[in-house]
Amino acid sequence: MMTATRGRPRDPALDKAIITAALDSFIENGIAGMSIEQVARRAGVGKPTVYRRWSSKEQLVADAIEAFVATGVQWPSRDEIDAVRPQELIRRNIDTAARTAADARFRALVAQIYGSAVTHPLLMQTYWDHYVGPRRTLAIAMLQRAQSEGSVPPDADLDVLVDMLAGAVTYRVLQPNPPNVRQMRRYLESAYRQVGLLT
Repeated sequence: MMTATRGRPRDPALDKAIITAALDSFIENGIAGMSIEQVARRAGVGKPTVYRRWSSKEQLVADAIEAFVATGVQWPSRDEIDAVRPQELIRRNIDTAARTAADARFRALVAQIYGSAVTHPLLMQTYWDHYVGPRRTLAIAMLQRAQSEGSVPPDADLDVLVDMLAGAVTYRVLQPNPPNVRQMRRYLESAYRQVGLLT
């Protein structure tokens, strides 16, 4: 999502500082209460430095969200989905998924994302196009593989199954008494069993 630049090579440390500042600002203030100027100040850079990398705060926040989630959950590639059984892929990643979902910052992040969906649709659209959509495609591919192996019913609507999984996790994370890591892992195991991705 970051825009192309000319001239000197990008400084990864500077990118990280901006991404971190954007994530903190979004979690604390939401998309409506944050600005590029605010992010630049927190990162210790000038506004032009941010704008050379991101053309809008929505794009910046979408990248910040992706960077945060990517540090915890490692999504399998399409090649891995084709080569490895779905149950094995789930078991490889369920511990990190549970830790991420039980993290207080992740909970705050989810609350801000969905709280901004109506008032700032560009953020949700950017986040969906850049992050949710590609992962959704991978999830459907995994379910198709499970369907071909017989663990998911042949007449199952895979789009609905993905919605059920995502919706269940979101609902659980946003409850007043959110689960700890152990509880979240148990919940994820149960959710995956319901759709045939664990036995």
